[in-house]
Amino acid sequence: MNTRVLEELARNAVKLTKGSQTRLLINERFDVALATGADGVQLSSQSMPTSVVRSIVGSGFLVGVSTHSVREAVEARDQGADFVLFGPVFETESKQAFGAPQGIPLLKKVTEGLKSFPVIAIGGVKEENAKACFEAGAAGVAAISLFADAAQLSKIVKALEMVSDV
Repeated sequence: MNTRVLEELARNAVKLTKGSQTRLLINERFDVALATGADGVQLSSQSMPTSVVRSIVGSGFLVGVSTHSVREAVEARDQGADFVLFGPVFETESKQAFGAPQGIPLLKKVTEGLKSFPVIAIGGVKEENAKACFEAGAAGVAAISLFADAAQLSKIVKALEMVSDV
């Protein structure tokens, strides 16, 4: 979508989330996140460097970075990210452009390498494989299709809460 539409959508979302526990991060577009008063930005490994974003916004602005290797995850942490997304962990159509799934062993290597720094597993996460992500040390999971059915959302969230207590 063009910048004007994205900015309008972001401003409306900011109005909806202000004063709630929800934090709104704008994907990729640091300029739009800053201009609209969003809570943060989700950068890709191809985005503006995390250190540049952090130097502009300070510590009150959330910065997440999508990563696909241990090196990228460590670099994002060291440059001031608040958390990283790591994946794709499992096979998924939406992440095929990033290559073959990384798998649970590499997710575990990332979480161990980053110690207590938050790593969110992404890519092909389903109810039946989410527990393996938490067992590998993930602080959370992100997904598209898992959360797509609004009627099942409450059930899915409760199931994830149970498996996240590993």
